[in-house]
Amino acid sequence: MSTQSDFVHLRVHSEYSLIDSVLSVPSLVTKVPQLNMAAIGLTDQSNLFAAVKFYRRAIKLSVKPIIGADLWLAAEPDDRDPGLMTLLCMDEAGFHQLSRLLTLSFSQGQCQGRAVLKKEWLQKEELTGLLALSGGQFGELGQLLLGAQPERATEALEYWQSLFPERFYLEIQRLGRPKEDLYLPRAVNLAARAGVPLVATNDVRFLTRQDFEAHETRVCIQQGRILDEPGRPRDYTEQQYLKSPEEMSAVFPDLPEALANSVEIAKRCNFQMELGSVCLPEFELPQETTAANYLRDNSRERLASRLPQLLSGDRQADHYTARLDRELDVICEMGFEGYFLIVADFIGWARDNGIPVGPGRGSGAGSLAAFVLGITDLDPLEHELLFERFLNPERVSMPDFDIDFCIEGRDRVIEYVAERYGADRVAQIITFGTMAAKAVV
Repeated sequence: MSTQSDFVHLRVHSEYSLIDSVLSVPSLVTKVPQLNMAAIGLTDQSNLFAAVKFYRRAIKLSVKPIIGADLWLAAEPDDRDPGLMTLLCMDEAGFHQLSRLLTLSFSQGQCQGRAVLKKEWLQKEELTGLLALSGGQFGELGQLLLGAQPERATEALEYWQSLFPERFYLEIQRLGRPKEDLYLPRAVNLAARAGVPLVATNDVRFLTRQDFEAHETRVCIQQGRILDEPGRPRDYTEQQYLKSPEEMSAVFPDLPEALANSVEIAKRCNFQMELGSVCLPEFELPQETTAANYLRDNSRERLASRLPQLLSGDRQADHYTARLDRELDVICEMGFEGYFLIVADFIGWARDNGIPVGPGRGSGAGSLAAFVLGITDLDPLEHELLFERFLNPERVSMPDFDIDFCIEGRDRVIEYVAERYGADRVAQIITFGTMAAKAVV
C-alpha cells in the first residue's frame, strides 16, 4: 500500500447499514483519493451487503479496499445490552470466517431485532484471518472502563488478546459524545499498562459535515420520530464525517501513534476478492458418463420424441437437430451443462408432483435445449426466438431462467431443491432497501 497518508478510516458505515447511514458507496470511494488517502475500510452493521460493490469501485479507482463489519457482541449468554466490536478481513480466510460469524448472528443470535454474536461462539471459530478493534466506549472494554472496573477490563483485554494475538487494537474516538472524556484517558492508561496498541477511528456515517442534518432525518425515519421531538436520543454528532488525515491529526495531536496504527492495520489487511467465477452444485450423474455427454444424449433423445408434433410448414427435422447441436456446443463450452440439468430436474419434479409451472419467459425462452428438456414450453423456432440473447460466448454471463411456480406449491419446490442439492447451496434472492428519493417521500 502506498504511504500516501498518515491516516486510514477503518470504521465506516454505508447506506447498507439500514439503521444509521446516508453514505453511498460510490461517493465514499470517490472521496478517498480526493483526501489523499490510499485506502478505506467499510464496516457496515452486521452485514457484508456492500462488499462486492465497494471492492469493485475501490479497485477501479486504485483505492485499497478493507472489508469488515461492526458486530453486536453479547458478553454473557443472557446479555440484553450487547456491545460493539469491529472485525476486519486480513485475507480470504478472514472473509470466510467473518461470513460464518455473521451467518451465526442472523440465524441463531436474533435479539430485539438485532443480529447478535455470542462471545462463546468466537471460541469455537477459526479467527486467524481477522483483526479486531475493541468498539471504543461502546465495546465490552469500553463499558468496563466507564464502569470504573479496571481489573475486569484488564481480564477482558487479556481474553481478547488470546483470541486475536497481536491482532487486537484498543479503539479511541473524539466525536464530542457523552463520556468520551472519561473513556479516553482510561483507555490510554490501559493500553500503556498492557502494551496493547491504540487505533483512532471516526465512526463515519456521512460524507461531509453538511450532511449531518440529512443523516439525523434518516435516523428519525428509522426510529419513527421527528427532528424536534423533546427527549429524542442524540446518538450521533456532526463530527462523524469522512475527515481528511490533516483533520484527524488535529483531533489527535497528542496520540499520533493511534493515527499511525490505522495505516499499519490497512497494510495488514490484504484480502483480494475473486470475482467472476461461477460455483454451481454438481448434478448427480449415472456412472461412466460426463455432464456434457449426459446433457447431449438426454436432449437429443427428448427432441426425437417431440419432433413429430413440431414439424409443420417449412420447419424440417434438420433445422431442429442443427439448432440443438449448436446450442449444446455453446452450453458445454461455457460450462453450464450442470445448470441446465439441475433446472430441468426440479421443474420436472414440480410437474410430476402437480405443481403448475409457467411456460417460460425472458431470454431463456429462446433456447431449444431448454424447450426439449421441459424447462420451457415454447418452441423457439416457431416463434423465431434467438438463443444468443440467452447465452453468448462473446458475452460471458450466468444464464438466467425466469420460472413461474404456482404460489401454493412454490415452497415444496424450494424444499425439494434444498434436500437434493444441500440446504447450504440454496438461497432466495435478497433485496436491499436503501433510502432513495421515492422511499424517503
